[in-house]
Order: sequence, then C-alpha cells, then structure tokens
Amino acid sequence: MEISRTDELTDLIAKFVKTVAIKLPDDVYQGLVELRKTQEEERAKHLYECIFQNIEQAAELNRPLCQDTGIIQFFVRVGTKFPLIDELKECLKNAVLKATEITPLRHNAVESFTERNTGNNVGTGAPCIEWEIVPNSSEVSFDVYMAGGGCSLPGRSKVLMPLEGYEGIARYVFDTVVDWGINACPPLVVGVGIGTCAPTAGKLSKKALLRPVGSKNPDPKAAQMEKHLREGLDEIGIGPLGLTGNKSVQDVHIEFAAHHPATLAVGISVGCWATRRGTMTIKEDLTYEIHSHKGVEL
Repeated sequence: MEISRTDELTDLIAKFVKTVAIKLPDDVYQGLVELRKTQEEERAKHLYECIFQNIEQAAELNRPLCQDTGIIQFFVRVGTKFPLIDELKECLKNAVLKATEITPLRHNAVESFTERNTGNNVGTGAPCIEWEIVPNSSEVSFDVYMAGGGCSLPGRSKVLMPLEGYEGIARYVFDTVVDWGINACPPLVVGVGIGTCAPTAGKLSKKALLRPVGSKNPDPKAAQMEKHLREGLDEIGIGPLGLTGNKSVQDVHIEFAAHHPATLAVGISVGCWATRRGTMTIKEDLTYEIHSHKGVEL
C-alpha cells in the first residue's frame, strides 16, 4: 500500500521528535564537554560523569535522555508555496501522537481544570505551535523543543517600571536564576526576551533559548549584555544539578524587540543540561536537512 504524502511528512516529523528526545543537539553536547573540563571539585566532576553516562546510555538503549519528555513545542517557518501547508498543523499533531508511541514519550499533556491526562501528549493547545509565514518559499523549517517541568519552573515575564532600565532586567534575571535555577537541572541555557509587554518578552525569551550554544546576538550591546549575564551567573557557582561547581550556565541568549517608551518588559525561559531541541528543514519533495544533529538520518 502506497503511503500518502501527508503520512510521509507525519512519519518524518515523528522520527525527528524521537531523535530530539534521545540525542542532544551538537552545540549543547559540545558545551557540556567544555564545561566538564572546567570543574575543580570532585563532586562536580562526578556529576558530569553521571551526565555523560546518561547521554551514552540513552544512545545505546535508544531511550529518552530524561524521563520527563515535556510538552512538545514547534516553532514553524512555513513557505506560502509549501505543497502541504494546509495539512501541516494536522501532520504536526499526528507526529506527536506517533512519537509518543515509537519513542516512547511520557504522557505529559494534562487538561486544565479537569486535570485529566490525555495519555498521548495531545490536548487543548498541545502540541504548542508558533507560526511564521515565509513568502515565496516552498520549504518548511521548524524547531522542536521539549519543555519539561523542571526547566519550565523558572520561566516568567514581567513589565518593569521605566526607570529600572537594563539594570532592572539584569536584576530580574539574577533573582530568577538564584531563586529557581536549581529546579531546572543546571548547567542552564538561559533565554532572555526584552520587549514592550509580558507576552512578547516571554515569546522572545523562548526564541532566544532556541539559538545554538555559543552564538551571539548580532547587536553589539545585546551581545555585551549576554556576556555580562553569563559571567555573573557563573560566579554564583550553582554547578551541575545545582550541587555547586565552577559554572552555572551553558550560555545566555538575548532576543529583543522595540518597546513602548513607558515600559520595558523582560521574559526568561530556561533549558536544563539536557536542553532537547532540534532544527530541520523539509523541502517540497519531502527531502530534508537536519541542522542541529549532524549525521543523523531518519
């Protein structure tokens, strides 16, 4: 029986979601390798040994890196000429259903108010899908992110009073990581969004989290603030899994938008040591390129 193109697309996405659950993106893995070298305390060294043993066994056993495989989030950039644009939303939902079975993924979609677990990671607004339309393109490119419970706990956004300025943003980031960072299984990837209201700042912070570890904001002032925040957070010495060590974060990324002159909003999103995200592009003939996990074939 010949498989339909929608089924083929669904299968492709499901296999990629499985890959993201089992294998860290190249940049996150390499970042952990470098952080491991900086540890001086024996406890911190031992914890990194545990982290890398976890990574190796996940690959060997073909199992998720962490039992909490999160709520699946897609950040989609779809061309107006992509032939399956009308079917794409349904394909993404069905891909989560399939990935839940074949990976397997833990059942994490719980309906609000009834508190009923759907048992398949699909529910009201789940998977979460953010859309961007790309004119005159026949491709679809997307990021998939697994938002686990621990790494989601420090997530928050706030509109600051105008005179708090960028010092207020830095203070809010530090207060959040100090109060909540250990819940997110450090070393952390910290995404910071700056905008005009709480929702836009929060969304920008999640986009910042999707950037590769080691990347810099192209704006020199934003890049300088990223550097200062990273260095300052490292001085806290949260260390691996929050049990102290030489470093607290893998990286700090900032994304920003123009803001109202009377408001300055900040949002924070945090990834744990196992920041499970992936990026791929699918062409109109359903050939694909995986950008985050080199050498992986689906």
